[in-house]
Formats: sequence, C-alpha cells, structure tokens
Amino acid sequence: MSTSEAPFTPTGLDALPPAEVAKKAETVGVTKAGMPALDLFALAVLAGAFIGLGAAFATTVGSGMTDVPYGITRLLVGLAFTLGLILVVVAGAELFTGNNLIVMAWASRRVSSGLLLRNWAIVYAGNFVGAFGTAILVFLAKEYTFGGDAVGVTALTVATTKTSLGFGQAVVLGALCNALVCLAVWLTYGAHTTVDKILAVIPPIAAFVALGFEHSVANMYFIPFGLLIETDDAWVNATTGIPDLGNLTWQSFIVDNLIPVTIGNVIGGGIMVGAVYWFVFLRRRRETAR
Repeated sequence: MSTSEAPFTPTGLDALPPAEVAKKAETVGVTKAGMPALDLFALAVLAGAFIGLGAAFATTVGSGMTDVPYGITRLLVGLAFTLGLILVVVAGAELFTGNNLIVMAWASRRVSSGLLLRNWAIVYAGNFVGAFGTAILVFLAKEYTFGGDAVGVTALTVATTKTSLGFGQAVVLGALCNALVCLAVWLTYGAHTTVDKILAVIPPIAAFVALGFEHSVANMYFIPFGLLIETDDAWVNATTGIPDLGNLTWQSFIVDNLIPVTIGNVIGGGIMVGAVYWFVFLRRRRETAR
C-alpha cells in the first residue's frame, strides 16, 4: 500500500453520535405515533409477553440463593431480566416505557398530543394483556412449584414487597427505572448491529433491576403472578417461608404500585431523558425553523 492510501476503516458500523441519535429518536417517535391501532396493540401484547418472560427468568434465577451475597444475587437477577428488553428491541415490539421517548417528537411538534396519548394508551393496554397473559400461563404451568417451591416463595416475596411501597417512593423508583430503560433504548438507536443493540441493553437494564427500581410493565407480570399463586390455598398453607400476604391484593396492585410507578416511569423516560435530550440536541432546530 502506498503512503498516499488511507487505511480502510468500517465507518458504516460506527455508533451514531448523540446528536444523530436524537434525530433518529424523533423520527422513530413519528413512526410509532402513526402506526395503525391494531398493529400497535399486537406489538404491544408481544412486548408485554417479552417483559413477562424476562421477569419469569429473573424470578427463577433469584430463587434459593440463600448463601449468595445480596449484591451478587441482584446482579444475576438483573442480567436475567435483560432478556425482556433484548427481545423487544431485536425481535420488534412496542413497549410503553420505551415509547415515553415519543415526547421528543411531540416537543418538536411533529406528533400531536392526541397521537402521543393514543400511542401510550394502546401500548399500555397491550403490554398489560401480554404481561398478565404470560403470568397466567406460567401459573398454569405450576412453575412456582419448581426448585422445591423456592420459585413460588420468591415470586410472592417480590409481589408483596412491591405492593408495600409508599406512593411517593414508588413514583421515585419508577422515575429512576425508566430513566435507565430509556437510556438503554437511546443507546440502541445509535447501534448498527444486533450484537451492538444487545450489549447496549444489558448494563442499564441489569442496573435498574439490581438497584430495585420499579418498571410498570414488569410489575404487570410480577404482582399478578403473586396474586395468582396466592389463590392456591393448599400450596400456600403447605409451603414454608411464605411472606405476609395481607397487603397482596388487586387493589394494592393498582393503587399502591401500578399507578404511582407508571407516573414515575413517564417522568423518568419522558422528562429526565426525552425532554432533556430534546432540549440539548433538537431545540435549536425548532427555533431556527420559526
């Protein structure tokens, strides 16, 4: 090779810089907001099921680790849970928490308030159907009896812990969670290959689970699964290590967890990530267009 020839570099595989990621996030938001309702709902059901599978995997991994340090257990549980968002991103599905980034297209006035809320409502409903349906299937498979009943005990412990949070605490935990989830989605927008996307998802998602933050769609699996296990009176009465189930009710699921966590998720994803990145990278473009 002569000295005048530059070495070949695969620039086409380079990750997008943040400013370009912002533009892509805005464009993706426009596309998502304009999807046909039936397609959107079907993909949302898939996303709920994917997150439910990740939650089921995480529950099993975290079962029976009595002699493992707390931090190591949480890390392993978090790594297992990443399955959910990996499936959403790579296989293709519509997740409410990730779709909070549509705020960027809305702030640029490329998506109306009506279309934004339409997307969130349809996707949220579809996510619930997918996650809850997965919980029913896993319950009917009696997966909670596996590991010498350890999986069921862990599932009930997770569900009761989540329904025992204070309202304000649940909001903050939800905000912190979706900041990390939307940062994971943000990173995948800059990726070019499947491997890039998977590696981008793992650290933020493993972190939010390990830290004990709250994800509304994951909780559409975790808490209903615990509520379903609770109906098996014979198993509950015969199993040791069952936590106090006094606060594990459908009302506590909705009022004490799902509502405040959802509010927090919107704050974390829509404001702490979406609005901030829009302000930094896209605000001036809108001002120039005036």
